[in-house]
Amino acid sequence: MFRFAHPDFLYLLFLVPALVVFYLYACLAKRRAIKRYGNPLLLAELMPEVSPKRQHLKFWLLSGAITMVIFVMAGPQFGTKLETVKRQGVEIMVCLDVSNSMLAEDVSPNRLDKAKQMLSRLTDGFTNDKVGLIVFAGDAFTQLPITSDYISAKMFLSSINPAMISTQGTAIGAAINLAARSFTPNESSDKAIVLITDGENHEDDAVGAAKAAAEKGIRVNIVGMGDPKGAPIPIDGSNNYMKDKEGNVVITKLNEEMAQGIAAAGNGMYVRADNTNSALKALQQEIDKMNKTELDSKVYSEYDEQFQVFAWIALFLLLADFLTLDRKNRVFRKVKLFSVLLLLVMGQTAVAQKAERQHVKAGNKLYESEKFTESEIEYRKSLEVNPRSVEGTYNLGNALYKQGKFPEAAEQYQLLAGQGEKLMETPEGKERLSGVYHNMGNIFMNGKDYGKAVEAYKQSLRLNPSDDETRYNLALAQKLLSDQQNQDQSQDQQNDDKQENKDQKDDQQQQQQQQPQDDQKQDKTQQQQQPNEQMSKDNAQQMLDAFLQDEKDTQEKVKKAQMQQQQRRKTEKEW
Repeated sequence: MFRFAHPDFLYLLFLVPALVVFYLYACLAKRRAIKRYGNPLLLAELMPEVSPKRQHLKFWLLSGAITMVIFVMAGPQFGTKLETVKRQGVEIMVCLDVSNSMLAEDVSPNRLDKAKQMLSRLTDGFTNDKVGLIVFAGDAFTQLPITSDYISAKMFLSSINPAMISTQGTAIGAAINLAARSFTPNESSDKAIVLITDGENHEDDAVGAAKAAAEKGIRVNIVGMGDPKGAPIPIDGSNNYMKDKEGNVVITKLNEEMAQGIAAAGNGMYVRADNTNSALKALQQEIDKMNKTELDSKVYSEYDEQFQVFAWIALFLLLADFLTLDRKNRVFRKVKLFSVLLLLVMGQTAVAQKAERQHVKAGNKLYESEKFTESEIEYRKSLEVNPRSVEGTYNLGNALYKQGKFPEAAEQYQLLAGQGEKLMETPEGKERLSGVYHNMGNIFMNGKDYGKAVEAYKQSLRLNPSDDETRYNLALAQKLLSDQQNQDQSQDQQNDDKQENKDQKDDQQQQQQQQPQDDQKQDKTQQQQQPNEQMSKDNAQQMLDAFLQDEKDTQEKVKKAQMQQQQRRKTEKEW
């Protein structure tokens, strides 16, 4: 596919028709001047060396050279063909238990945080492998679909907490079944499920699910979190511990027997995590034993510069113009300054574009080798040569993104988003712009700005509706945004209730202070008795109305809670 790297320079082509008009006007003016001196035919005999045809030829040669120089400045390129890159790797789906029991502190700092630290270090060891993430408690859902974007994996990992899933419990079988369906279809690479849990399965047949996965050639490896002796579950924001229905403190224990049974059924291994890195090393060794096969990954090939062809044509036309004399039978005239300037401009433009491409290619090689800091330097050098380079800006943003420099990466992505209309003109531009919005959504998710993340993911899907990874991320961002809004509304409601209770207390105090004092005279006492009795009735009526209103609100809340409880799947245990 053909394109121009700097199409704005093509507007200079409007100068060529202007030069043609100016040249025709000059020729007419020259003929009029000759007619003022006498008959042109007679004057031609007096000027035998003058050749109008040569003058016309020189003009057209010069015009063609100018046109070619403009094409060189625009940067003609060929490329954008999709090529398949073969990479050796495996596919791994991680199932992470986020039930309340994972908050127990029998491992430091707690079971869940220890699991997240271990997964983060495990992801750092991946190169060409693909990884996905599923979180589960009483239900299971995909947090991150299978991908080779390890930065996104670590980013979503950091936001995991038990509040993500409203239905508590531990449904290991549901998580294994979902993971078995989440691998890339028609992929011959080895597949494995890494299940991180405390083994307290309250819901389903986890052993049966592991056997079904093993029949599909998927190994199920178990990492047990916690201590078999057990530990209480702390309640966030307080010094208390979770209690059961009888009021006893819940002691959650690592069920090693069940975890070992699941691992055996899934043809995998079981390892218990403690405060050392032994579990991580054992898991890494198990993954290294897996057969790494070729994972297909489609990428765009690099553009090849084709300005050399236009540069050679321009050089040939300039040399022809230089060697063509406007007079007959004369030795070479003086070299024209304009031709020399054109040669210099052409040479400088070619050198600049070549330097830009060299820096971009060098940065791409370093990027593929995961040397993101060095690649950032090369991309910045390419932008020093051409600050408007789309490819340099996009690649620099990706290099910053891989280093975790999210504000700087967002700045580069914003520059590309501002050129959206220009990028939308080509399919590869739309694909690149979709990736820009996808990464911007990830950056907003990292900053917990879920509203902007939702909009960014929507923009990405408008450009590339078939991107399943962006669709999953959008669903997650919408859920987190909804949870955040519900939490804010709940906080506002609590504040309103507190203010209402305070206002009621103030009204009661004010009414008590307004009680009339007894008079010494009996006739005045009898006169004041009737208003006092009337005021007491009003107060009683107000208190009765407030009580009825509170009772009505309480009944509505209970009814609403019952409806929500019916919609949710009931579990006997909430940890």
